[in-house]
Amino acid sequence: MSDQAMQADSATGIDSHSETAQTTSPALRLALRLTLVALLLAALIFVPAGTTNFWQGWAFLLASLLPAALVVVILARADPGLFASRFEGVEPIAAQARLVRWAMLFSCAALLLPGLDFRLGWSQGFNASVPHWLSVLADVFVLTGVFFLGWVVNVNRFSARTIRVQPGQTVIATGPYCLVRHPIYAGALLLWLSVPLALGSWVAWPAFALLIPFCVLRLLNEEHVLRKQLPGYRAYCKKTPFRLLPWVW
Repeated sequence: MSDQAMQADSATGIDSHSETAQTTSPALRLALRLTLVALLLAALIFVPAGTTNFWQGWAFLLASLLPAALVVVILARADPGLFASRFEGVEPIAAQARLVRWAMLFSCAALLLPGLDFRLGWSQGFNASVPHWLSVLADVFVLTGVFFLGWVVNVNRFSARTIRVQPGQTVIATGPYCLVRHPIYAGALLLWLSVPLALGSWVAWPAFALLIPFCVLRLLNEEHVLRKQLPGYRAYCKKTPFRLLPWVW
């Protein structure tokens, strides 16, 4: 084989390998993140509980992780580049970056409480044990929240983990966005506020509810950015007056 042919063949191989790496890298990173989230959730639930004999913990993991994996696989197969933006960019506003860090730390701390409640019997001490039927119902809400978030991401391909207006971004006013302006926060709160009940803890619920102000501050800043930078967003706000809950706010 001639040198020119070998060089062309080599270049083709490199380009092909590079293209494959670019295609698979987001998927591999997403799979790694899902695995780390699963391990972290399991640790935050079972370590403070002091045992794995905690059926509410297992039920919650099944109700949250399995549908989440299913949603990710379906959406990634339909659009391999859909989740690429989730790993890109740095929060451009320092105050929002701090808010996100504090919210994540607070979330981890709150997730420790149901396991501690199971271990130490705080809710039972108040004669306020969560009925098993209510824990199961809360798991249904968790599952519903996961699928709702998948619907939001599928409808709005511009949704990302940072607050920014992307090139070519347009106003989305269909699907859940015709009901409220921030359905991703609505779905996240539905899921989040169901977690302590799914894990059998009344005592932990107020700590989970304290995350609501973080969510409100986040979405208000997002609205400020979108009103200034996204054409048509002001008109959309007039057409869709509710931010988070229909007919409430």
